[in-house]
Amino acid sequence: MWRLKIAEGGSPWLRTTNNHAGRQVWEFDPSLGTPEEIEEVEKAREAFRESRFEKKNSADLLMRMQFAKENPLEMDYPIIRIQDDEDVTEEALVTSLRKAISIFSTHQAHDGHWPGEFAGPMFFLPGLIITFHVTGTLNTVLTPEHQKEIRRYLYNHQNRDGGWGFHIEGKSTMFGSALCYVTLRLLGQEPDDGDGAMEKGREWILDHGSATCTTSWGKIWLSVLGVFDWSGNNPLPPEMWLLPYFVPFHPGMHLLENNE
Repeated sequence: MWRLKIAEGGSPWLRTTNNHAGRQVWEFDPSLGTPEEIEEVEKAREAFRESRFEKKNSADLLMRMQFAKENPLEMDYPIIRIQDDEDVTEEALVTSLRKAISIFSTHQAHDGHWPGEFAGPMFFLPGLIITFHVTGTLNTVLTPEHQKEIRRYLYNHQNRDGGWGFHIEGKSTMFGSALCYVTLRLLGQEPDDGDGAMEKGREWILDHGSATCTTSWGKIWLSVLGVFDWSGNNPLPPEMWLLPYFVPFHPGMHLLENNE
């Protein structure tokens, strides 16, 4: 079972000037959790998977479930319902504010900050996995449980049409689709795995021109991996990085341009 660790180092090489305040790390402990708690987590995962196309953000549900046990909330405030033709009384306002503050206090970590998921971009994770792969450290840095959750994350954020977007709520793009598909393959998924998800992803890529139609940033990562020839990348003179961002051919804009 996974546990969110707050404000802990975990490595003698990781130093800090604020005692790791605000640091969040998910740790897997096979002995953690009762059968009832594990079942509760699995039900939450299945509920998210079933509604993933309508509600694409996890809403930090696993974290909230953990905090609910660590910071139990005794809510004894009355239910406030105000009709359209009613005036808002001071008592109703104060009661509502107290309820809101009580709920938010249960989501606060012991070091003072409010943790939250960094959800959205689908292009950071592939670069990390490709780097681990080419340096031979994939299985050293990532445990089997971490790799399992990464695969689950990518499958859960695959669009209905089989592709992946630039971010979890975006329509399918070649940039997101090619990199996410390659990431799953590097994490041990075969072409027919994922109950047809891998096949759908591959079909989307081929139907939209193949990975040669991805952005420059995508081509660079594929070249780093060794599956795309470096000659297929557009040369970028380093002096172009000195240009202001509003210039249309600034490298930062070019790397992210959305070639679908």
